[in-house]
Amino acid sequence: MNLQHAYPQRRTLIVEGCDGVRRDGLLAGLAERHGFTVTRPSPDLPHLDPVRPYRELLQHDGALAVDAGLVGELVYGPLRRGHSRVTWIQAFDFADAVAERDGAFVHVTAPATVLEDRLAARGAGAADLAEIDAALTGFDHAFRTLAQHAPVVTVDEEPPMEPGSGPGAEPGPGETPVTLQTASFARRLPRIRSPVRRYAQNH
Repeated sequence: MNLQHAYPQRRTLIVEGCDGVRRDGLLAGLAERHGFTVTRPSPDLPHLDPVRPYRELLQHDGALAVDAGLVGELVYGPLRRGHSRVTWIQAFDFADAVAERDGAFVHVTAPATVLEDRLAARGAGAADLAEIDAALTGFDHAFRTLAQHAPVVTVDEEPPMEPGSGPGAEPGPGETPVTLQTASFARRLPRIRSPVRRYAQNH
């Protein structure tokens, strides 16, 4: 299944990618041309139930595209802190809920060299640049695992051949960049300082 075929079939798209991958063009296209409401959950996940903000989003009506970070937590948590705030069981439960809402995950990709250049231009340190290959491998593994519970669509962030065409298009010469409008459904959650049980990720 490709993303073009996913539009009429899916009410929910969970869009994720490695740090440095551009998703705004794709999300803007989903909103403008396909009627999806775009939202970004807070990165401050509640300690006791970190997937709750994502589950709550699925309760809303209509076509929903989520600029998400749940898979990113599964990948970057172990890389940067030695553990993820989201367990695989929680991620599987969420993936099942996405599938029940006629949904799919969208894995947005870009070449490692492109990501290195972008992150370096943003002032990323050597440690951040060194983790790019591991992060790309981690995202591939995570999405292959989640595909057992919900459909996964992998798309290249590169724009189509003709400027301004397709959901992930970058603006062409002389065109005005699209400003992505996002909706916020979830209430702000208080931060709860409590121990988080560590878990080991299988490689």
